Formats: sequence, C-alpha cells, structure tokens
Amino acid sequence: MRSRSILFVFALLAALHVYIGWRILPDLPVPMLVRWLGIACLLASLVLMPAGLMSRAIKRQPLADRLAWAGLLAMGLFSSLFLLTAARDVLLLIARTTGLSGNGLITWSAAGVPALALLATLLGLFNARRVARVVNVEVPIAGLPTALEGFTIAQISDIHVGPTIKHGYLDAIVNAVNALDADMIAVTGDLVDGSVHELAAHTAPLAKLSARHGAYFVTGNHEYYSHAPSWIVEVRRLGLTVLLNEHVLLSHDGETVLVAGVTDYTAHHFDESHRSDPHAAVAGAPTQVGVKMLLAHQPRSATVAAEAGFDLQLSGHTHGGQFFPWNLFVPLQQPYTSGLNRLHQLWVYTSRGTGYWGPPKRLGAPSEITCLRLVSAPAATTVRVVPVTARSTVAA
Repeated sequence: MRSRSILFVFALLAALHVYIGWRILPDLPVPMLVRWLGIACLLASLVLMPAGLMSRAIKRQPLADRLAWAGLLAMGLFSSLFLLTAARDVLLLIARTTGLSGNGLITWSAAGVPALALLATLLGLFNARRVARVVNVEVPIAGLPTALEGFTIAQISDIHVGPTIKHGYLDAIVNAVNALDADMIAVTGDLVDGSVHELAAHTAPLAKLSARHGAYFVTGNHEYYSHAPSWIVEVRRLGLTVLLNEHVLLSHDGETVLVAGVTDYTAHHFDESHRSDPHAAVAGAPTQVGVKMLLAHQPRSATVAAEAGFDLQLSGHTHGGQFFPWNLFVPLQQPYTSGLNRLHQLWVYTSRGTGYWGPPKRLGAPSEITCLRLVSAPAATTVRVVPVTARSTVAA
C-alpha cells in the first residue's frame, strides 16, 4: 500500500513537471539549446525533490545535508513555477476571451514565469535564513496585579533544527533572545527534525538561554516524529524546564505567575500517556494567582484552554503559512494563523515561527522572535502588535 502511494505521488509530481514544461518552454523567446536546458532543469527537479525528502536515510555527511538542501530548494522553486504557470494560463484565457491575446503577451509571460519564480525563491531564501526579527506585543490582562505590569515573555517556536538549520542559525536566535532580557522564555515546540544523536551538537546553543525565571519548553508534533522521549531528556539536560501537562509557579515581586504547558495536540497518536490536557496542566494550582499562562504548540488547544481558565496561551505550529499558497490552508486546520486573538476571556498569541520547515522559503510570513509584555487591560481593550527592526544578517 505504501509503495503504491509513493508511486502515485511521484506520478503526480512528474505530471505537474510535464505541465510546466509543456506550457512554458515552447513559448520562451530563447534558442533551442536553452529550452533543452530547461528540460534538464525540470528533470533534475523531479529527481531532487523526492531525493531531498529521503536524504535522512543517507548516513554519510555532509552528503545527506547537501542533498536535502538541493531537494528543498528545488521544492520551493517548483512551487512558484507551478503557481505562476497556472496563473499565466488563467491570464491567457482571459486575454483570449477579451480579444487581447497576442504573440507578445504569450512570449513575455512565458519568460516572466521562470524569472519571477527564481526571484521569489531567492527572496524567500533570504527571508528564511536571516535572523528572525523581534516583534513586540502588548497583552492586556484584566485585573493584572501592579507587580506584574510589564512582565515580559520571549517566545520562540518552530525552529526546526535539522538538515538545513544548524548550530549557527540557532546560536544567532539564542543571542537575540538573551538580548531582550525577558522575565521568562517560552519555546513552544517543533524545535527539531531529527534524532538526538544527529542533532545534539546543533541544539547545544539552547543551554545559553538566560532569563530571570528561566526557559520553558513544550513538545510540538515534530518532536514526536523524532522520538519525543529522547528529546525531552535532552532539552532538560540543556537546562530548560519541560512542561508535560503540568505547571510551575513563578514568584515575581510578591505576585505569582502560573506557567503551564501541554504536550502537542496530536501527541496521543504517538503515546497515549502524552495526551494533551490543559485541565490536567492546571490541576492542583492555587485559585488566586496574578496570571495563568499556557504554552501549547498548536492554536487549536485554545478551546479547552479557555474552559480551563487560562488568561493567555502561547502557540506556534502555523508558521503564519510560511509562503503562498500554504497560508490559505492553515485556517482549514487551525483557528488562528498568526498574531494576537481573543477567545472568550483567553488571549491566544500564535507565533509565525522562528525558523522554517521544508523549503528554506518565507514570503509574506516573516519569521519572528516575540517579546510579549503583560499590561493592565484598559476599559476599552486594544491590541498593539509592533514589529521592531532587528539585524537582517543571514544566519549560518
């Protein structure tokens, strides 16, 4: 059954590559030799994309990572080529219907497809590889004690250390987080794509995370793809507190902050004992605390979190869509794509992610390091989300 599924996916991928070549290459205003080069590039893409996805099966390094890089870059380029080819066909159909079609439009639109696809891929690569910018968010909490006014949380999420994200990339993120001098740090899942054996050297910078009340971690779905029990042990070894349907109480200037964390929303598919449970995470907590905060990888934990009486939920998972058209599909699975949203008395902040997954490409959904600041809710609550320009240097 699995081999049939793989064959079907490869056949579909081949058909889409043929569609791009058939619709674009004959209309390009270039010599025949360049068209043959285009065919060679499409064949290379067809081979590299599945090879890149299967590169983890290759034990030799750096061959496996180089193959992953090539395959994932090809995937990002193919995505843009396919969308632009389809958009061009729609444009030509409209032009023919309205009598505006001509050889000039056919020729130059064909040339525009690979040019725009390459530009989008390069721009997306730059956006994905640069150090995530800091986004400042004020969260208005009703009845917030004076001592907690200005309490800050630095949130990072969805870094996806793996074939294309290594030690240098994460180290730059850690340095930027530490520079915020936040009261606490929240790491809301999908830290890794790979085993502890493969990636321990590259997640080592997490040991440098520093905040007054420490750093806290919850599992994402990708931890379960990568053997979550081993990563829980490793993250704890690095000095972070892992919250598995449990909470801690922080004493801050005489007031109490409850920080709870749940396992990933889908964790029970991998381990029934890890079933995500916001009610269990707050069980046994004192009734009178300054604020109740939940770390939950997926925004869809919010419904139960609101029932459990939390004031604020910090999530990730969505990547803000990462790049078009995937941002259109996120609302089909998650209630929120990005930013600060309200569900009854619960605020839900969904990070666009600090790294990326799959193709090293971000367009219209920039990565972020979030600095959330708790403030007293005014009579008419407003939400302020303020992007702060940070370094745009490319991470190693």
